[in-house]
Amino acid sequence: MDLLLILTYTAICVVIFKVFNIPLTKWTVPTAVLGGVVLIGTLVFLMNYNHPYSEISREYFATTPIVPAVTGTVVEVPVTPMTKLKQGEVLFKIDPIPFQNRVDSLTARIVLARADAERARTLLTSRNISQRDADAAFTRLENLNGELLTAEFELNMTTVRAPTDGYVIQVALRPGMRAASLPLRPVMIFMHQEGNIFVGWFRQNSLLRLEEGNEAEVAFDGIPGRVFSGKVKAMMPALSAGQIQPSGDIIRPASAPYPGRIAVVIDITDPEFEQFRGKVPGGAYAQAAIYSKHFHHVAIMRKILLRMSAWMNYLFQFH
Repeated sequence: MDLLLILTYTAICVVIFKVFNIPLTKWTVPTAVLGGVVLIGTLVFLMNYNHPYSEISREYFATTPIVPAVTGTVVEVPVTPMTKLKQGEVLFKIDPIPFQNRVDSLTARIVLARADAERARTLLTSRNISQRDADAAFTRLENLNGELLTAEFELNMTTVRAPTDGYVIQVALRPGMRAASLPLRPVMIFMHQEGNIFVGWFRQNSLLRLEEGNEAEVAFDGIPGRVFSGKVKAMMPALSAGQIQPSGDIIRPASAPYPGRIAVVIDITDPEFEQFRGKVPGGAYAQAAIYSKHFHHVAIMRKILLRMSAWMNYLFQFH
């Protein structure tokens, strides 16, 4: 964006020199250059501090890695990628036979254990069995009941369903494949049908002027020539570059190679954006600007530059 300012000033100087026939001398050229340094430097300072701009902005979305609760052989994958699903619709099924066999076996064992428990209770009343042996019979029945509940749960988990409304981005799972209950081995990625989060990454020298409710504008690379209005919704209270986790290492200078940027959540409120909402994919790149209450008359220059950048997206991207 600073380049646009320089190019604009250069174009204005060329026009002035041509129109007014100003000669190129050792006085006029340095004066134009010095004037440009002062003018552009002042504008850049006022805009960057009071109306910050981020060339690094993106729309983020939440996904859930689908990992089955049980391990088995996949027998059916009825889901179609990129097709909207309702919560509870089937994603895929694991062969239920081993789990059904386990349930049947435990059910039969519970029938015998229940009979043993009833017999132990009768014998305990007539004092023909020790309390220890009776308790063992009762405990065995309770343990089998608990195992049956777990087995029934695992049998139910052989059918994997959509966690919420949404869709599966891609489906590489096929019948006959082995699906394992391992957190690091998801079999598909589920994207939730909910509002995406737009985040602009701003430099830290903009921190003192950023406030919730500030006016903001967003220009998507994929929608050239259009700028959408919005509001600052929140500022994340921490930078990822500064996080630490329990480990055997002490923090060191090498862990801070760059200052990092402030993540600012922007709510796009422009009604015209609704017609593009379905066309902007999650993860879409954009540029963003925020306008504070300070030096509001300078904000017009930031708005002009942002729109120039949006139109330049017809030709190329700045990233």
